[in-house]
Amino acid sequence: MSTSLSDDLAVFPGHTIDATTLGALAAFPEQLEAHYAAIPAEFKDWAPASWEGVPSEPFSAIKQVCHVRDIELEGYHVRFQRTLNESNPTLSSLDSEVLAKERSYATSNAAEVFAAFRVARAETIVMISALRPEQLMRTAVFHGYGTVSLRGLVHYLCSHDQQHLAGLQWLLGKIEASRLEVPS
Repeated sequence: MSTSLSDDLAVFPGHTIDATTLGALAAFPEQLEAHYAAIPAEFKDWAPASWEGVPSEPFSAIKQVCHVRDIELEGYHVRFQRTLNESNPTLSSLDSEVLAKERSYATSNAAEVFAAFRVARAETIVMISALRPEQLMRTAVFHGYGTVSLRGLVHYLCSHDQQHLAGLQWLLGKIEASRLEVPS
C-alpha cells in the first residue's frame, strides 16, 4: 500500500501529463463520492428554485454524478480515442439534458453509478499516463472550444471534474438556504 498519491503515480514512469493534473484526475472519484455523501438523502434529487450562479450543469446531486460518468465514457474516452486515431477530428459535445431524460438519471442507483465511474476513470488514468509527448500534441476541433490538443483535452476533463465538486458544494449551500426560508 502506498503512502501518498505521488507514490501511486510512480507506477506511471515517464508520464507526460503534469503530476498535479494526473493527481487531481486520480483523486477525483473519491472526492466526488465524498461530496455526494455530504448531500442529505432527502435532497439527492432536489432542485433549487433557481440555478442562477451554479458552477456546473444545473443538475441535482444524483444527476450530476450520472452526468460525470457519462461524460467520462461517452465524452472524453471517445474524444481521446478520436484525437489519437483521426486527423484533426471535429469533436462534439454531448447533450446532457437529453441523456438525463433518456437514462432516467433521477432514479439511478448511486452505488452503481460510482462503481462504473471508478472503472472508467481508472481506464482514463492508464490511457493518458501512457501517452507520448507527440500524441499529446495531436489536435482536434472541439465544439465550443475551438482547436485543442490532446493535452488540452486532459486539462478540460480535470476542469470539468472541479466544476462538479463546486456544483455539489453550491447545492449544499442552496439546501442550507432552503432550510432557513420562513413560510409566508
